[in-house]
Amino acid sequence: MSRWFAVVPLVVLVALSALFIGWSLKRDPGVKPDALVGQPVPETVLPLLEGAQAGTRNLDLKTAGVGRPMLINVFASWCAPCRAEHPKLMALKDRGIAVVGVAWKDDPADTRVFLDELGDPFAMVLVDREGRAGLDLGITGAPETFAVDAQGRVVAKFAGPLLEDAEIERLVAAMQAPPRPLPTAAKR
Repeated sequence: MSRWFAVVPLVVLVALSALFIGWSLKRDPGVKPDALVGQPVPETVLPLLEGAQAGTRNLDLKTAGVGRPMLINVFASWCAPCRAEHPKLMALKDRGIAVVGVAWKDDPADTRVFLDELGDPFAMVLVDREGRAGLDLGITGAPETFAVDAQGRVVAKFAGPLLEDAEIERLVAAMQAPPRPLPTAAKR
């Protein structure tokens, strides 16, 4: 009988592990908490990419849009999904939509080679070699894209490569939508 008491915790552990693995496999990884949506863009100061190096000029991520709506795209030269979404970013540039690139955990020389090879869809590229902006934005990996309104507030987010036109249009519409009015008290 005492042998069964030794086996029961092991059986329970295996059962809980199976439940966790099953839950993880059913969960949609594209649906992540969007904690930053509705919040101001973090005040993260990063150097601008100048040529093939991090330049001497720094810019605050929050002011990169200069009072205009923008998309912030976190990417890297080593990221295969970033390469896949690149034509969609080029199409956004052709439409006149400002996209600010954040080269996340990437060597500036590699970033330059990537952009020279595929084209540069970005209004500017900020170098996030240590991953500071990635932490401030709460990303889980590259690529991730944030829609920012003219007031500097994150209004939508997409984790993963932008490949679907409907998802791109959702981000573009969100960043250009007029601000919602504040709720008012009921009239008496």
